[in-house]
Amino acid sequence: PGYATSPGGKGANQALAAARAGAAVRMVGRVGLDPFAAPALAALEAAGVDLSATRRGETATGCAIVCVEDSGENLIVVAAGANGAVSADQVPDAWLRPGTVLLLQMEVPHAENWRLVERARRSGARILLNVAPSAPVPEVALMALSWLVVNESEALAVARGLGWAGSDPLAAAEAIAAAGGVATVVTLGRDGAAAFAAGEAWRVGALPIDPVDTTGAGDAFVGVFAAAMAEGADLPASLRRASVAAGLACLVPGAQPSLPDAGAVAARLPQLPPPAPLRARR
Repeated sequence: PGYATSPGGKGANQALAAARAGAAVRMVGRVGLDPFAAPALAALEAAGVDLSATRRGETATGCAIVCVEDSGENLIVVAAGANGAVSADQVPDAWLRPGTVLLLQMEVPHAENWRLVERARRSGARILLNVAPSAPVPEVALMALSWLVVNESEALAVARGLGWAGSDPLAAAEAIAAAGGVATVVTLGRDGAAAFAAGEAWRVGALPIDPVDTTGAGDAFVGVFAAAMAEGADLPASLRRASVAAGLACLVPGAQPSLPDAGAVAARLPQLPPPAPLRARR
């Protein structure tokens, strides 16, 4: 047993995953003036992520304690710190234009996310929301999304917020897609992922691996999925690429050190069969 420190945070991890996948990425966030700030931004800077809208202030840089079991599963305790001061006003209007993919997650003030969703909707930008950590999503915000990415428990929570009653995460994701008109992706851990959109559905498996640390897997999935969609890939192809990235992220300890680049994903892509059509669940 022992410990190690490494940079992380959902927004930073997802931005880095997208950049390593080949996307041009701008990261909006906040850090403190403490010794954690520079390491938190170093990997992003090295990957060429535009940090011009990331602010520094007196509030401490957000941090987390991640406890990893021998199985690779984890328990995470978060101190939000400066993340709690992130504002939608940090995002310039010029960044929200048709063709832009706006990727949001829930480790920042939720009200700021919803403000940004409305601005992006008006500008014609495409919006991807990862509801992690799990939290309620206003129906008006849900309707504005292009894509929603959730895990099994998050899928159930969002669907129940729409009045759906059930216990099957796949059926929940299908119900969200039908009610909100949003392409909905549900991640299933070692069982891969599924996607529902416009009356169609696909299921993809996971790489056959022995996980070392699953901490960065979800963020790898989301970041690579966002990069693929921004590149113009279709939903099944993006789903497959993201699933490969998530598997590779389980092979290295830590969140950001484990995030694969485009070459690593491409090399392992042949080991994962393409997504297969999925029957209706409801």
